[in-house]
Amino acid sequence: MNCIFCSIASGSTPADIVYQDDEVVAFRDIHPQAPTHILLIPRRHIATVNDLDADDMHLAGRLILTAKRVAAELSFAENGYRLVMNTNRDGGQTVFHIHLHLLAGRHCHWPPG
Repeated sequence: MNCIFCSIASGSTPADIVYQDDEVVAFRDIHPQAPTHILLIPRRHIATVNDLDADDMHLAGRLILTAKRVAAELSFAENGYRLVMNTNRDGGQTVFHIHLHLLAGRHCHWPPG
C-alpha cells in the first residue's frame, strides 16, 4: 500500500504538523481551500468512512474532539469553522485514508458546493 497519509503519520513524509498524539495527526493542507485548512487523520489506515465499524467509534469521535482542540489552540474557535469528511469519489474523496477537513479564516457559505 502506498498511502501518502500513512507516510505522513509515520513521519516518513514531511508535513506542517500542528498537532499529533498516539492516534491522530493534524497538519496543514498543501492545497488549502480556506485561509486555514487543516487535515486530521488517524494514524491507523482506514480507507473510507464506509470502512469504519463500531470498534472505531472512539477514533471517529477523537478526530472531531481533536479538531475542536486545534481550533481553540489556533484561536479561531470563537469565530467559527467548518468540519468536512468526504467519502468515496462522488463525495469528493481523493486520498483514500479517512481525513477530516478543518476549514477556517473566512465565512463558510451554505450550501457548500
